[in-house]
Amino acid sequence: MQHAAPRFGIWALVHGSRGAFHDPEEPFDASWPRNRALVLEAEALGYATTLIAQHTANPYNPAFDQLEAWTAAAALAEATTRIELIAAIKPLLYHPVVLAKMAMGIEQISAGRFAINLVNAWNGAELENAGLPFPAHDARYDYGAEWLTVVERLFTGETVDFTGQHFQVRDYRLRPPSAWRARPRIYLGGESAPARALAARSADTWFMNAQPLAQVQALIGDLRPRPRGTLAPLDFGLSAFVVARPSEAEAIAAHDRLLALAAQDRAMRAGPAGRVDRAVVMRRTVAGSVGTNGGSAAGLVGSYAQVAERIRRFHAAGIGTFLLQFQPFEAEMRRFAAEVMPRVTTA
Repeated sequence: MQHAAPRFGIWALVHGSRGAFHDPEEPFDASWPRNRALVLEAEALGYATTLIAQHTANPYNPAFDQLEAWTAAAALAEATTRIELIAAIKPLLYHPVVLAKMAMGIEQISAGRFAINLVNAWNGAELENAGLPFPAHDARYDYGAEWLTVVERLFTGETVDFTGQHFQVRDYRLRPPSAWRARPRIYLGGESAPARALAARSADTWFMNAQPLAQVQALIGDLRPRPRGTLAPLDFGLSAFVVARPSEAEAIAAHDRLLALAAQDRAMRAGPAGRVDRAVVMRRTVAGSVGTNGGSAAGLVGSYAQVAERIRRFHAAGIGTFLLQFQPFEAEMRRFAAEVMPRVTTA
């Protein structure tokens, strides 16, 4: 559905800084205390949602800390009262029955504020180093589609009998079901043809990587007309790294500073990059920007008024949820809430 006003969310800092790891203004910290404080402050500032990315080991440097997504989501469900909690999940790591039960537990703890973000895996090392299979790109989506079919049915509280290529589930029912809605929301990321097909068929919200408005409009134009069966119209989300300042010149200077700092990470990131599936569309959207998942490629670098206007244009094109990154994160998250959010909602 199209939200009357944009929803703003943040990426949790489960593997540290989103833009550059060698920033003296933001020392590396992926700890639970920092993430708890960050999400609680985001909730107080009016952010609507947070995404907790799932990695078993830090995807950039195995010597760095990495917060575990699902235990953190459960703890945040108890600590918070309003903000939506989205935990990413890679189907190859969890059997659908086990994952669905975990999700429904967090749904209970959060009183109906939990969601999953299905990611069909892009980092081969995470699975291969654990001795787990890492199928080809389209095969992972076939697996993920079947996995999601089982999870979604279990979410609704029905008794599931399912026979597929990958899973055989007999007479399985999860209790209690959600007391607040039919099931938790399902977010899905990925822009390949299989990802788009799965999003149109099964997701509530499709997340796109940061990219210019014209490309976002084309992607929405491709997905919006696709059949949805009994599901509500598909919602659209966009990841974006924000650098907002009183003037455009100040924002560009701040962005240039982060680009220079990010250049120091290139050697470190080169190793993991070599283990990323070359069929993953995200590979083609991250170059030349600050941040992950396209980062600043969405163009949210400018004066407060410019950033607010660009957000309004994305929203008019169909983006309902903006999943934002900043650096230094806490200070810039506060700046955005104070200076940009009001300009978006009052214009």
